[in-house]
Amino acid sequence: MWDKIAAFIIRFRLPLIALILLITLVMGYFASKVEMSYDLARTVPPNDPENIFLQQFKKQFGEDANVIGVAIKDSSVYSLQNFNRFRELNKAFKNIPGVNNVFSLPEVQIIRKDTAHTRFRVDALFPKAVGSQHELDSLMVILRTQKFYLGQLVNEKNGATVMLVFVKKEIMNSEKRVQLTESLIKAGDNFSKSTGIQLHYAGLPFIRTIMATQVRKELQIFLYLSALVTGLIMFLFFRSVRAVLFSMLIIGIVVVWVMGTLTLFGFKITLLSGLIPPVIVTIGITNAIYLLNKYHLEYFKRKNKPEAIANVVKKMGLAMFLTNLTVAIGFLTLLSTDILLLREFGIVAGINILALFVVSLVMIPAVFSWLPEPQPKHLRHLNFKIMGRFLYLVDIVVHRHRAVIYLVALVLAVFSALGMMRLQSITFMVDEVPENSRVGKDMKFFEANFSGIMPLEIEVNTGKRRGVLNLDNLRKVEAFETFLDSLPEVSRPLSVISLVKASKQAFYGNDPSKYELPTKPESPYILRYMKGQSESTGLLKSFVDSTYTKMRISMQIADIGSEKMDSLVNLIIQPRMNKIFAGTSITTNVTGTTKLFIKGNKFLIASLRESLLLAFILITFSMAFLFANVRMIIISLVPNLLALMITAGLMGYFGIHLKTSTALIFSITFGISVDNSIRFLAKYRQEQLVNNFFVPLSVSESILETGKSIIYTSIVLFAGFIIFAFSSFGGTIALGELTSTTLVISMFTNLILLPALIMTFDKPKKSKDEKLLIDEIDPGFYGEQDDVDIDLSKIRIHDRSGSAE
Repeated sequence: MWDKIAAFIIRFRLPLIALILLITLVMGYFASKVEMSYDLARTVPPNDPENIFLQQFKKQFGEDANVIGVAIKDSSVYSLQNFNRFRELNKAFKNIPGVNNVFSLPEVQIIRKDTAHTRFRVDALFPKAVGSQHELDSLMVILRTQKFYLGQLVNEKNGATVMLVFVKKEIMNSEKRVQLTESLIKAGDNFSKSTGIQLHYAGLPFIRTIMATQVRKELQIFLYLSALVTGLIMFLFFRSVRAVLFSMLIIGIVVVWVMGTLTLFGFKITLLSGLIPPVIVTIGITNAIYLLNKYHLEYFKRKNKPEAIANVVKKMGLAMFLTNLTVAIGFLTLLSTDILLLREFGIVAGINILALFVVSLVMIPAVFSWLPEPQPKHLRHLNFKIMGRFLYLVDIVVHRHRAVIYLVALVLAVFSALGMMRLQSITFMVDEVPENSRVGKDMKFFEANFSGIMPLEIEVNTGKRRGVLNLDNLRKVEAFETFLDSLPEVSRPLSVISLVKASKQAFYGNDPSKYELPTKPESPYILRYMKGQSESTGLLKSFVDSTYTKMRISMQIADIGSEKMDSLVNLIIQPRMNKIFAGTSITTNVTGTTKLFIKGNKFLIASLRESLLLAFILITFSMAFLFANVRMIIISLVPNLLALMITAGLMGYFGIHLKTSTALIFSITFGISVDNSIRFLAKYRQEQLVNNFFVPLSVSESILETGKSIIYTSIVLFAGFIIFAFSSFGGTIALGELTSTTLVISMFTNLILLPALIMTFDKPKKSKDEKLLIDEIDPGFYGEQDDVDIDLSKIRIHDRSGSAE
């Protein structure tokens, strides 16, 4: 079959290249329309009951994650001049397109009793123009009697104050949010320059916008950096500028396809999908190295360019297909999850890795058929003396010290298993934000002064029309809110209870000692005033439904991590809530973006575990097709599983938590590291047929020859993935460091443990007539026939004595 494919590619190379370029033009058009994602990560399936409940809750009471907090902790804001500038800042924020409303200190309104109309009216505390510092100080004294605002807008202990900016829903999930955020920061910077007061920003809309903007920048930086690093390595291998430039051109085509695929499928760029182009560059370079190296070897053997190119396709086609397939499987298994974020990442990466195989197999032979013949210098990298000595040492260890190898492997396995027991699945809502960044520091500021700004909501359903106005029900809710207020991680709750207490305070002339629920005798009088309250003021509509059957308790929580959040909600809040409302018709539900985040993290880890298991099964089946031998399948998988175990163990020892970015490592690296096993075993199979199934000699030849290709590709992959360690996002850093570490460990396990296992356990059938699929695979850098016609005075293949032959 590969003979026909090779002939087809050579014969129709010009039309095929034209077709690829046409597809690239179309993909380039769609790539130009790709958009950034500004949504929260969709980690819970849309049909999940808690997700459905949250959407209904938002429809009833409004959004819960559309607030940007702008906070100040500076007493100078209470000077007349700075206070007026703070008021101007409030107006500037209100005038920004996309801002729905702004609630801050200068906008404070107090409830007053209107006896004439038997209702409460709402008046602004601060007049449009405050005439003097004395007047401002007097108004601040009044403000401190308004307990409704203490703990909400003002920290009564240290005077810190927060301005709440409410963002329109249609702006919050669109690219217009970037302009809104930039306008907020610009207005805030002008305020800081004129007053010397530092502002602190927080809130999911703000943080997600900053992160999305940074993702866009890093996408470009890592794409260029990965091309530069891997291209430099490729140049050092081949000493050919043409080889590097044309390889990069070919890989660049697939990068365009990646961006176009995102648009075609209706996806947007996320923190995960933004990593795909650099990954494509890295994997594409390994394809290019294998194809070019084989082309050079074939040319030096045959001295005929068309024959050399045809043999490259014929001999390397299946090998490249299988190695790209195993990598693609690692990504495509993510399609088995219900998590949209992972499905999008998996489908775009998987499809384009397979596309990379097609483009590389067509264009590299075709393009190089029009370029000048390769020179002897293009193979000098194969005579790397240090590498030869290292592989010779590996060969000795495998033959003479297998017991030591197994002992070390066993120790590492036990060590890793103990580390894995320490591994925790913990993530944070703004997990990727570095602690030492401005956003990270501002988050800490809000947690220290306002108990954080992550939304947590509770719906209380009395089950009866006008049940919210029942005093007994209100007292139950008040007891629950008192408990919530005692939790250090939770802000002071805000609900209709606060409004009822503020109303009683207003009923008694704003006496702060009356900020409490009315007694039964007082209730008819105070509720009579509340019934006269016009709904257009918005005092109640965000906290109760129109029938007064349901009410909302709203609060903020610190970003304490998924594990602590889970314990707080399910082991502390939920049990107390059940106890307080036991024996009543009241039902309660904890909801909100924070609650869904906790559940989403569990979904993510469970889904990634399932996808890893599926990848393991599919790759095992692939190995079964190659070897048709259970013993060889197990032998080939053990070194790669040990590499994954060691990485997981290191994560446990170093306190690196299992989350989306780190859990992805195992699916990705398993597919890549298995490639080393396939190449080694393909060479081993060749040597078995040549050496009459003499295992020791076959293993030696495989180590000394295929070892080079394993080391070369591992160097390229390490360099390609380690660049992610320079990211500003914690998860991306961990992805880069751990993926690179796993691939290096896999290199050693496949070079040392794999041949040792073969030496001990392989019992080959001594029949040259037996045909296996693996017999069709060229191991890459060398085959046994490649040594014959090459001028060994110029190209020394391997050296068993450690010196040049």
